[in-house]
Order: sequence, then structure tokens, then C-alpha cells
Amino acid sequence: MKIPRFPMAGFLTHAFLFLFFVSWAQPQTLDFKGLLSGWVTVNTEHLGEPQFGLYYVPELLVNQSLSEHYSFDFDLSLNANGTFQPQSGEGVRTSGDIKLYRMWGRFSSERFEARLGLQKINFGSAALLRPLMWFDRIDPRDPLQITDGVYGLLTRYYFLNNANIWLWGLYGKKNTKGWEFFATEDRSVEFGGRFQHPLGNGELALTYHHRRINPAQNFPGLDSADVSSVPENRFGLDGKWDIGIGLWFEGALTHQGSGQLPNPWQRAVTIGCDYTFGLGNGLNVIGEYFVYTSSREILSSGESMRFLTLSMNYPLNILDNLSCIFYYDWENKNLYSFLNWRRTYDQWVINIIGFWNPEDFQIYGNLTENNLFAGKGIQIMVIFNH
Repeated sequence: MKIPRFPMAGFLTHAFLFLFFVSWAQPQTLDFKGLLSGWVTVNTEHLGEPQFGLYYVPELLVNQSLSEHYSFDFDLSLNANGTFQPQSGEGVRTSGDIKLYRMWGRFSSERFEARLGLQKINFGSAALLRPLMWFDRIDPRDPLQITDGVYGLLTRYYFLNNANIWLWGLYGKKNTKGWEFFATEDRSVEFGGRFQHPLGNGELALTYHHRRINPAQNFPGLDSADVSSVPENRFGLDGKWDIGIGLWFEGALTHQGSGQLPNPWQRAVTIGCDYTFGLGNGLNVIGEYFVYTSSREILSSGESMRFLTLSMNYPLNILDNLSCIFYYDWENKNLYSFLNWRRTYDQWVINIIGFWNPEDFQIYGNLTENNLFAGKGIQIMVIFNH
């Protein structure tokens, strides 16, 4: 069990910043809340080896009104988690971790905000398979919607016509985020921006991001002198409109600037729609088609995968909700199925999830949680919000 993940020097720095922000702000409002979740997953192939897990995310929120038009907010939260699983003839396998989940300060006005620290940054129009999942790993199957954050500065300005512009700078660390295969060069600077503009009954957005990577970590056979620090540029385009039904598209183009890499170009596109049918309490249906290709040249053929996804959500009554998600792997002819019944009280949420999937996951390949949903089985999750 790793407790804590960050080193002592980092912990003291974070504690100092926290005390500084709280004492300086003299909070007008101070709110402490949290999310506690326990779950058990049983796979039909290993009925005698259920996996148990526990999540706790405590969060402290501070808000101070600085004037009629300006305010300051501070958010601090931790992610404490642990799992244990009995192994036939091998005792019990355990793991656990405690780490910072969020820690940021935000200065804002009616049309501007600047947020500094460990935070979540996400954007785009797609719902299930998102080419613009660059900085988060939000899984639509996850009732908790847990995702690691990034360290950086994010600024946003909102124009009077509802257009908005985002600019960010991130602190590069030796780990991957989003769809990334290559880790960012350690202690480097990442930067980018996004511009969204209204268009008809919806909006259109352009996004750009730049970072440096070290592919030698993934391909030891490469000449490390040629690939020790490779520039990577990403370009995104997405839009969403309401024309009676919801329509959207989302695309991303990524290029790594090294001739040593086998497939330095990556393309990803999602097109989707949704509609709520007037059946009973209202049946919401989402459909998306996702294509990903990595290739030697920008428009050449290469390694690819295609998924067709379908999500349905139906409120049975004021307490109960039934939803399902299906992914069809066009290349390997595999079907992934998830069915979730959820009951919600004031503070309690109960989820019962059934899954029927291939043993080898091809979607969300960079998520370790996929091992929980491989094969066929059931998961029971109880969530308490305080």
C-alpha cells in the first residue's frame, strides 16, 4: 500500500499553499463534503475470487467574494482507495493508495476565470468515445466518474455572444493521460488553447495542444538520441447542434515529429446523435460511430479500429433508473455490454451493474479498471454522499 503517493517536500508545499489560501481568503463560505463508495465485483469465471473495493474522496471548498464583480474559490480533495481479493490457495491480494485528487485556486469575474493547480480539464462534443479526451479519463461506464487531474494554469474568457476562448499551460510529468501512448517528457511545459463559437443552433470549436514526449521509454530499440525529446502537436475540431435531434462530431489529428517512429500520425473521429423518445417516462438514446487510425503519413492507411456504440437511459420512477451501453468492435466482431440499475436516495446511491464482454479489452485500453469488466459478471456499488 502506497501512502502517500506524493513526497514529503511536495506535501509540505501543498499544506503551506492550503493554509495560505484559507487564511488569506477569510472565507465567506466554507463547505466540507465527500463521496464514500464500496463495491464488489464477481466474475463468472472466478466465482470464488470476488474483488472488493473502497473509495473515499473528501473535499473542502472555500469561496470568498472579493467585490461585487470578483470572487476567489479554493478546492482541496484527496482520493483514498483500496482493494482486496481472495486468491485460491494464495491468500489475499491487496492494494491501496492515498493521493491528491484536486487542489486549485480560482480567481473569477462574470466573464473571466483563471484556475491554478491540480484540476480536471475536459471538453468536446462526443459522449461515449471521445477523440478529445486529452487530459482526463472519464469512463461513461463508471458511476463515480473518477478521473485524475493535471497540474497547470487554465484561463477562460466568455464573450457577450456566448463565444469563449481557453488558454492553458501544464506541468509535464512522466505519466500518460487521456488516450496518450507516450508519456510526456518529465518536467517539461505543455501548452494549448481552444476557441468555441456559436453556429446556428449549436457551436463549433477549434482546439490545439503541444507537448514533448520521450518515445524511447516505449521502444527501447530506438536510438534514444533521436527520440529523447520529440515534439507532439494535436489539433481538434468539434461541433454540436440541436435540430430536433442532437447531432455532433468530434475529431483529432496528432503528429509526433520524429521519423524514427513507425506511425507518427494518429487520426480519430466520432460522429453521434441522441434523441429522447416519448415512451413512458422518456427513453433517451445515444448512438456514436468512432474510428481511430495510426499511420506513417497523414492520410495513408495504417492500423485502425472502429467502434459502433449505443447508450439507452430510462427513468423507471423517481428513485430508479435503468441504463445500458453497448460497444461493437467492427474489426474483431466483438460486442461489449453493460447494464446498470440505479436507485437514488437523498444521500445514498445503489448501482447493480451486469457486464458481458470479451476477455481481452480493445476499448479504453489504457484504463486498468478494464480488468474488472473483462468476461461476464456483476458489480454491486453503494455510494454515500455527505
